[in-house]
Amino acid sequence: MSSLFTQFAATAASEHGSEEKADILTSLGIDWTLLAMQLIAFLILVWILGKFVYPVFLRIIDERQEKLDEAGKAAEQAQEKAEAAEEKIADSLKQARKEAADIVATAKAEATQMVEKAEAQAKTRSERIVAEAHEDIQKDVLAARKTLEKDTISLVKKAAGLAVAGIADEQLDTALIKQSVEGAKK
Repeated sequence: MSSLFTQFAATAASEHGSEEKADILTSLGIDWTLLAMQLIAFLILVWILGKFVYPVFLRIIDERQEKLDEAGKAAEQAQEKAEAAEEKIADSLKQARKEAADIVATAKAEATQMVEKAEAQAKTRSERIVAEAHEDIQKDVLAARKTLEKDTISLVKKAAGLAVAGIADEQLDTALIKQSVEGAKK
């Protein structure tokens, strides 16, 4: 390859002038008319590509870029919605826990109130039973006293009747005995 360059340089150095330059281009295999036609064909090709092909490619690339941007925005929105949903779920759980604690506290308070109410009712009932028992005992005591008083009066009558036999009548005896019994009660 270096021999080709040296030959090329030797040929170029030996020739001088415009003919020499034309000879150099022809020795390199360059034809001006062919070069001009190829340059015109290349420019036409670039113009056709720029007019018809490149806009289609650019439109396709822009559409893909828009789709990618939309997908990115959709992913961001989905991420935001997921975060919002997580926050909402966390808030719902907090609220549910709070409500459960309130329900438990209310149930405990109600249970305490029910126990206190039951205790109060039991105490009232027991007091009422005791009061009724006292009343019954008082009634029994009064009945027993009356019976005892009657029995005592009748015994005293009999005893007084035997002792006084004929001195007083029955009404007087009963009045005297009652007075005696009343005096004994005091």
